[in-house]
Amino acid sequence: MGLKERLIRKERFVWELPVGSVEGQKVPAVFYLSEELFEGLEEEAVRQAANAATLPGVTKAIYVMPDVHVGYGFPVGGVMATDAEGEGVVSPGAIGYDINCGVRLIATNLRAYEIAPKVEGIMQAVFKEVPAGVGSTGSIKLPRSRMKEVLIKGAAWAVEEGFGRPEDLTHVESYGSLPNADPDAVSREAYERGSDELGTVGSGNHFVELQAVEEVYDEEAARAFGIEKQQVLIMVHSGSRGLGHQVCTDYLKLVLKSAPKYGIRLPDPQLACVPFNSEEGRRYFRAMNAAANYAFANRQILGYKAAQAVAKHLGLSLEELGYRVIYDHAHNIGKLEKYRVNGKEKTLLVHRKGATRAFPPGHPELPPDYRRVGQPVIIPGDMGRASYLLVGRPGAVERSFGTACHGAGRVMSRRQAKRYAREVGPEKILKDLVVVARGRSTVLEEIPQAYKDVSEVVRVIEELGIAKAVARLRPLGTLKG
Repeated sequence: MGLKERLIRKERFVWELPVGSVEGQKVPAVFYLSEELFEGLEEEAVRQAANAATLPGVTKAIYVMPDVHVGYGFPVGGVMATDAEGEGVVSPGAIGYDINCGVRLIATNLRAYEIAPKVEGIMQAVFKEVPAGVGSTGSIKLPRSRMKEVLIKGAAWAVEEGFGRPEDLTHVESYGSLPNADPDAVSREAYERGSDELGTVGSGNHFVELQAVEEVYDEEAARAFGIEKQQVLIMVHSGSRGLGHQVCTDYLKLVLKSAPKYGIRLPDPQLACVPFNSEEGRRYFRAMNAAANYAFANRQILGYKAAQAVAKHLGLSLEELGYRVIYDHAHNIGKLEKYRVNGKEKTLLVHRKGATRAFPPGHPELPPDYRRVGQPVIIPGDMGRASYLLVGRPGAVERSFGTACHGAGRVMSRRQAKRYAREVGPEKILKDLVVVARGRSTVLEEIPQAYKDVSEVVRVIEELGIAKAVARLRPLGTLKG
C-alpha cells in the first residue's frame, strides 16, 4: 500500500497521514485538498511530507497546502515547525533554493478600460527597463563591501539608493529586513553570483505582470488595501536569484556532512538537517536571513523600476500614476515565531517552502493600517488566467502555523508543458494576453495548463478559514525571463 492510500479523510478538505505510517514518524502529515486536487496528489509528495515528520523536534504536524507538488526533499507547499528552544532542527531543503522567493503587489490610479489599447506599449517599456531571464544582470554592480550593506539592510538599502520611498517598507513582511543576517556567513561564490543581479527577474515562473482587479469579494478589506474594481495593479514575483541559490547549495553540503555528528538519521539526503542551536544550524540561519534581505532589496528595486517604466511610458509622474506598495511577502523562508503548543507558548522555527504567511487580524507583526482586517496574502496564479489577493484569518494559526498557499502549483513538468504548447499553439493558449520575454522557451514552460486551477486552490484555503478572498486579479500583460 502506498502512502497516499494511507491518507485518512478527517473532515472536508483535510487528509491526514497518521503517526506510524512510516518508521520514526513523530507527528501526522496533514494535507489540505479538495477531491479534485487530491486526485492529482503525487505519491512522492506524500513521502516527502512523511520524511519531514520523522525529524528531531518537529512540532504538532507537517502541513501541506493545496498547491502541493514534489520539491527538493520537502514538498512545495509544505510547512514544518521545529522546536527552536529544544532539539528542533533546521533544514535548508525544507526552505528551498530560491530563498525568499516572494511576491510584491503595487497599486496604481490607472483603470483597465483606460489603458487597454496601451498594454502592448506599456509591457515593451517594462521589458526595456527590467532585466529578466537565466543569468540576467542589471545596471547595479556592487563590490563585496556594498553587497554586505544589502545583506544587512534589505529593502531599506534599495530605498536609501533611490529605489522607492520610506513608506514602502511599512507594507513589506518584517519591514523588508531580517535582523539575524550575517554577511560573513555567505560564501565568496554567492557574493559573486549576486553582485550584478539586483533588480532582475530571473526565469521560470518569475514575472512582472500588469493586472486588473476583476472582482472584489470583501469590500472592507479592499478599502483597507486601497483597491477597487477595474483598478490596474503591478505584481512582481522574484527572489534572491543566484545568491540565494548558492547559499542553499553551500549549506546543504555542510549540513549533510554534519548531520551524523548529531546522531541524526536522515530519511532522505535532500532533507539534510542539523540542530537549529548547533554552530552549523545557526550559521545557516544567519546566511539564509542575509539572502532573504537580498531578495527583499531585489523586489523593492524591481517594483519601483517597473512602476517608473509604466509612468514614463504614459507621460505621468509616479505621484500621478498612484504608485503605492500594497504588500510584499516571502514564500521560501524560515522564521522564528511564537505559537501555543499543548497549552504552552513556544518559539518555533517555521519552515515555509512554497508557502506564505497569512496572519489574522490583530497580529502584532502586521502594519498598523492593516491590523484590523489582517495580512494581505498574494496568490499568483498562472500566466493567462488569474491571481488572487486574500487576507489572513484566525484559522491559519490553528491549522497551519499562520500559513497559506503561495500559488497554483505545477501539474506538468516544463518538458510536458513545452510539448503541449507546441501541439496546441501558444497563440491559442494565451489569447489576448500580452507577453514579452527574453526567450520563447520560458513562455512555453509557463502556459496556464502547466498549473492547477488557482481558483480551486483558493477555495480550499477559504473554506478552511485560513485566508479569505478579497479580490480576483486578471492579467493584462506579463514579462517573463
